[in-house]
Order: sequence, then C-alpha cells, then structure tokens
Amino acid sequence: MTFNRELFSPHEIKEMYPVSPEAAAVKQANDEAVKAVLDGRSDKLLLVIGPCSADREDAVLDYIGRLRPLQEKVADKIVIVPRIYTNKPRTTGEGYKGMLHQPDPEGKPDLFKGLTSIRKMHLRALTETGFSCADEMLYPGNHIFLSDLLSYVAVGARSVENQEHRLVASGLDIPVGMKNPTGGDLSVMMNSIRAAHKGHAFIYRNWDVETHGNPYAHAILRGYVDNHGQMHPNYHYDDLRMLCDLYAATGLENPAVLVDCNHCNSGKRWDEQGRIALEVLHSARQSAEVGRLVKGLMIESYIEDGAQGHGEHVYGKSITDPCLGWAGTERLVLQLAELA
Repeated sequence: MTFNRELFSPHEIKEMYPVSPEAAAVKQANDEAVKAVLDGRSDKLLLVIGPCSADREDAVLDYIGRLRPLQEKVADKIVIVPRIYTNKPRTTGEGYKGMLHQPDPEGKPDLFKGLTSIRKMHLRALTETGFSCADEMLYPGNHIFLSDLLSYVAVGARSVENQEHRLVASGLDIPVGMKNPTGGDLSVMMNSIRAAHKGHAFIYRNWDVETHGNPYAHAILRGYVDNHGQMHPNYHYDDLRMLCDLYAATGLENPAVLVDCNHCNSGKRWDEQGRIALEVLHSARQSAEVGRLVKGLMIESYIEDGAQGHGEHVYGKSITDPCLGWAGTERLVLQLAELA
C-alpha cells in the first residue's frame, strides 16, 4: 500500500464549496417531503431516478435539469429524488468505479480531484435545480463530505451486511434504503434495517460517536442471483406480501419498501423497467397492507437509451448498466402520476 497524498478533510471541502442558507432551506424542505412519504403523512409516490452512475457533470446536470419541469407537472402525486451515484461497487473489482475515483472516465484515478468534483456536482444540482439528490453510501467514511447536500442514501446489495454501513446509517438524519443482498436473503436486509433503527456507539473518522437510530431506514428490493448465476426478480405481489409479514414480525417504525425496477428485477433489461413499475403499482392496489408498504420506485434513467459499448463516446448514455432514455422516462413518469 502506497500513501500518495493527504486528502481534504470534510470541513475543508465544505468550506471550499459551501451551501448557502437558501440552498440549505431547500434541502430541508426536500428531506421533509421524502420523510413524509416514508412515514405515511403523504400518500405520494417516491421516485428515486437517474443514471446508473454519474459519469460527467454536464450530462448529469442536463438530465437533472430536465427532471425539474417534470417534477412540477407531477408534484401532486410524485416526489422525485434524482440519483447522482458518484461511486460504484464492482463485483470483480474491474470497471469504472465512479466519479469519486475517476472524475474523467477516460483518465486515471484521481481521488483528490474526485472529492471536489462530486461535491461541486451535487452542490450545482441543489442550487441550479432545487433537487437535493440521492447517492450510494459505498464508503461510509465518505458520507460526511456530502452530508449537507443529500436527501436520500442507498446502501447497496454488496454492503448491506457490513457493520459499519449499518452503524453509520443509524446516525444519518435522512432516509436510508437498504437493498436485499445479491443472494436474495431478505433476513440480511431486515437485520440491517433493524440495526439502523437502533442507536449505537462506535468510532467514525477517528471520533467517538453516538447515534440515536434512524427511523427512516427501509427496504429496497432489487432481485437476486441464485447459486447458478441466474437472475431472479423479487418485485411480484407474493414477494411484497412476504415482506409485509417480515416487517410485521419486527414491529419496526415506518415499514416501507422501494422497488428497484432494474438490476436483477429486470434482468438488466432497461426497457422492462416501465412494465415492472406498473406491476408494482397494480400490486399495491390489490391489498391495503401492500399499498401501505410500497412507498416508491427506483429507476435507472439517463438521456439516451441503453449503455455505451467499448469505444463509444455518447453524451448522456450510461457507461455502466443500461438505462431508460429521456423520452421513455418522461412518458413513464407521467403515466405513474396518473396511476399513483
């Protein structure tokens, strides 16, 4: 292991790219809108939507800028939280690891520049569009660099069993979605949610910290892979009924689930996401209990359909998992608003 250089502290980078009082007030209002969906004060649908990975600032902000007028059209039915996922887990360790690692997807890793790049992008999204966005908490120690900019955090399928992720999630003042693990064991996800709901004492960034629990930690169903490497969905009505029973056995506050319409639920077929979203809403209408549990959806969406192949350089087209393009996204969101 080679120690190249010391990076910015969270305090230093927040001073470099500060959040104005006006922007902080916007974020607080966004936080409350998301929490109101999850605790039942609002019957709106929560929609966490955006690129699989944030690869370049101009295209990501272009995309999020398009979401703003769409949000205004559906504001009475849907709360949109854009995805700006700046670090990506890689199953084999190979591939693009996100803007935190490579602010230039074609360049070499540069963590020093990556930290400033991801904060600047999230800050621009907030100040220019009024969206405080979602990011994946792949590295719990890094959350504090963006803690004053995010309204939603996801803990991924490969991280959900990790103790540090669970402890840090218990101390956040924004909702945290816990995905089921890649193997599909829902007990792992439920244990993670239970741990995040409780208070803990632990070491965080060389501090002795104490948390009081996060009542907005909740489930995300994303499908799973079996022992033979085959992908299977877990968004069907029977899956949602099973999750209702699992929640009932825990007695947790604010039982909630978001269904991830891509990944193993779609078999990574981006064009299936709309059909899956509509089926989930249909299931929610078939049972009051399921309807109370289903709070929203996750959709991977960008400007162009699909994903780039090797050697391609297409503006607004995913360089990781394939995404639904803008035209289809707009149609789907308007359709969801009619049904929500």
